[in-house]
Amino acid sequence: MSEPERPQEGDAEQAPGSQVPAERTGGDYAPSVAERLALFQRAGGIATPLLTAAFAFFVGGLVVLVTTGKNPLRTYQAIFDGSGLNWLFPWITSEERTLAAFNLQYTLLLTTPLILTGLAVAFAFRCGMFNIGGQGQYTVGAVVAVWVGSSFAGMAGVAHALLAIVLAVLAGALWAGIAGLLKATVGAHEVISTIMLNWIALWVGSFLFTLGGPLQDSDQPGVPVSGSVQEGAKLLVFWGEPELQGLHIGLFVAIGALVAFWVMLNRTTLGYEVRAVGFNPEAARYGGISVARNYFLAMAISGAFAGLAASLDVLGWQFRISETDVQISQIGFIGIAVALLGRNTAVGIGFAALLFGSLLNGASTRNLDPEIFKPELAGNLTLLIQGLIVLFVGADVLVLYLWQLRRRVKLRVARAGT
Repeated sequence: MSEPERPQEGDAEQAPGSQVPAERTGGDYAPSVAERLALFQRAGGIATPLLTAAFAFFVGGLVVLVTTGKNPLRTYQAIFDGSGLNWLFPWITSEERTLAAFNLQYTLLLTTPLILTGLAVAFAFRCGMFNIGGQGQYTVGAVVAVWVGSSFAGMAGVAHALLAIVLAVLAGALWAGIAGLLKATVGAHEVISTIMLNWIALWVGSFLFTLGGPLQDSDQPGVPVSGSVQEGAKLLVFWGEPELQGLHIGLFVAIGALVAFWVMLNRTTLGYEVRAVGFNPEAARYGGISVARNYFLAMAISGAFAGLAASLDVLGWQFRISETDVQISQIGFIGIAVALLGRNTAVGIGFAALLFGSLLNGASTRNLDPEIFKPELAGNLTLLIQGLIVLFVGADVLVLYLWQLRRRVKLRVARAGT
């Protein structure tokens, strides 16, 4: 059997997997509308988040230059070094490498919950719902985790940690399930209900840890903080010193959650139904799928991811929660940006979480040299870049247009050269 004819150079951008008949592989071949659409979708799937992040950093750099007069490139290099990602470079040695390792450990500590809160948004989104309640679900999970973790002093270590994690996951699932149940039964919009649930979780959590609150540490009556997690319930640290917030095994749990998210959506009946409802609830209902059931399950699973994130933070490195922690935490809201930038895919969310974790750590006041950038403005720079990414993340149409324009220019140049 002879080898199939290879496509010509002009056909190199056809959609992967498409078959081009031999008689159409000449230089005048124009791909079909379906092939071009497949190409643009694939191009947008990769190019949109990359261009979004690049444009956000570009605009952020302009703001740095105009408002402070500082060199944006030096600022971003300082943020990169502060995140510890320079540890990956072999030429970083000695004390600089030790500092980079410490910074990278903390970056990955931040990345771990961001992966899970990103999944909390993404799973609901795949069912056609916008889960704004990740912060409330995270708060509820943290409250349960610290309560269980600081209680049951005589319990075996592994069982104690597992109990705290499981109950925190269930708490997050139940809290998000309220919004899913309201949407499934009375049609209440999940954005409104999850925002309201966020406020309830915030103020209930503040009450629990305030002075004299039910979960306030009785050994410190003047401090609005919970009791400390029992030593046996703390997660194992595999890199770094436990006393210095070393990296715990929760990172592997978060990576496993990414795999579980992909498998659940793409290899299970539940995932098929969730995606069907997300595409078209009326068509799914006509096909025999229970839309109400999937609304509830999708929100509950989303809340479970957020509750898991909280339990890993509490048992992995925080070990206690104060009233202030409940009020200033933003990890669930950053998860929205993570899911949007990651385009609600497992791989995308993993990289987006690493990006935001690096930003949060690299732009912290302890990592930025005042001569390079004012530390007191570092947090604002992080928020600026986050906001720009959310603003630009809906640029799919623009990206696809640019790809189409690039192809037209390439064809015109080829014609002009013949």
